[in-house]
Amino acid sequence: MKLKELQSLMQDITVFDNPKVELEQYPTGPHLASRLLFTVDNAYNEFEGKVVADLGCGTGMLSIGAAMLGSLHVIAIDIDEDALHTAQSNCEQFEGLQIDLVQCNISQLQSVSAPLWADVVIMNPPFGTRRKGADLEFLRAAFQISRGSVYSLHKSSTRQYIQKVAMQQLKAKSAEVLAQLRYDLPSTFAFHKQKSRDIEVDLWRFEVSE
Repeated sequence: MKLKELQSLMQDITVFDNPKVELEQYPTGPHLASRLLFTVDNAYNEFEGKVVADLGCGTGMLSIGAAMLGSLHVIAIDIDEDALHTAQSNCEQFEGLQIDLVQCNISQLQSVSAPLWADVVIMNPPFGTRRKGADLEFLRAAFQISRGSVYSLHKSSTRQYIQKVAMQQLKAKSAEVLAQLRYDLPSTFAFHKQKSRDIEVDLWRFEVSE
């Protein structure tokens, strides 16, 4: 699938109606999401026939895109019931997508009766600006679930720290920045003074050790 086609298909996916500041619910729009997914698919063919997990799936933008690109099964996980309701409505716009929505705190994923696993994890986690360490909490959960690779967005300003955590603490086989993207962050909450703000983010690819 070409990038323009993927972005066009994702245009009608609804984002947050009432985003929650404590969860850093910034929308992953179709422009950014389609480029993330296209880069992963085009360079590594990570979706076709694979089980994919989307941590902090929000309204399902990345999950739906991954399913469109041929994923065998997508597990979309979020703690927020309202976001999952919107994600369910978004999924119903498209026929034949194999997506399961799961309400769960990512810190408790491995304590459920049947621990989740995936070939690939994709995510746009909180940046950790409202709750320090939230980005790393998601990264650790992703390494627990994935049997192969993890793709994640993190602020470019944290690049050296993310590299250190991945290689030294999480024992990644590799940690590589695939692309630097511009996240057009709209004015979402009352404390935002600008209409929008561009934030530089890194698209990371991590290989998980066996």
